[in-house]
Amino acid sequence: MRTFDGKVAAITGAASGIGRALAVDLSRRGCALALSDVDAAGLAQTQALCRDGAAEGTALVTSDVVDVANRAEMSAWAESVVGAHGKANLIFNNAGVALGSTVEAMTWEDMDWLMGINFWGVVHGTKAFLPHLIRSGEGHVVNVSSVFGLISVPTQSAYNAAKFGVRGFTDALYMELKVARHPVSATTVHPGGIKTNIVKNARLHESLGAAADLESTHGRFQTISLTSPEKAASAILTAVRRDRRRVTVGPDAKVIDLLSRLPAPLYQQALVLGARRELT
Repeated sequence: MRTFDGKVAAITGAASGIGRALAVDLSRRGCALALSDVDAAGLAQTQALCRDGAAEGTALVTSDVVDVANRAEMSAWAESVVGAHGKANLIFNNAGVALGSTVEAMTWEDMDWLMGINFWGVVHGTKAFLPHLIRSGEGHVVNVSSVFGLISVPTQSAYNAAKFGVRGFTDALYMELKVARHPVSATTVHPGGIKTNIVKNARLHESLGAAADLESTHGRFQTISLTSPEKAASAILTAVRRDRRRVTVGPDAKVIDLLSRLPAPLYQQALVLGARRELT
């Protein structure tokens, strides 16, 4: 996909962060948009930004409140997008949430909540839109994993499970699309620290000790995050244009990618020592 002009892109988690940045960037490139999120107010703001900054002649920008964890809602949204736009060329499965807890303390409810959005939301979006992407004659699936889909970290077991799952799912999809010679490809995105609200809206268990304070944890995350959503969006779209199987976003992500290639004991012991200082 060398150009986004005249294409139709569906984006989940479009109310803020990377999803909003992708929407605004694509609108400037002449791409029609179908946006979704559970945050209706944020979604309306993104839609207005896209319309204001859109390239001349850009087609429709639609938005719908959709829960990616709900399979029926996602299937209905995909049909609605094609009904409104006539086709779908891209799906960006971007919606995500964060959960901090030890495995011992984590509740089933919190585990189900995170997996429903971070893993099943990606699967639902891929399955709902893939037939439409194939019929379009030129399509791309973009699934957002994380650097935590490259290495595991104490207190992030649920997040690790979901993001490793997204990585494996999308890698297999990429190969299947090549085997079938479909006119569709797939890219897995591994962002590092991006200045978004994901921590602000996280669920943090008291097993994190001092790190369970949401406000201070969000502030610390914003301080150490090295990449803006706009830079992340640009890197993702470049990867789509170049048909890259995988893209790491941000300098910290590139370092962690290299770290993940080392024998696990070399970095896991350092993570254990760091976690002990944080949690005890």
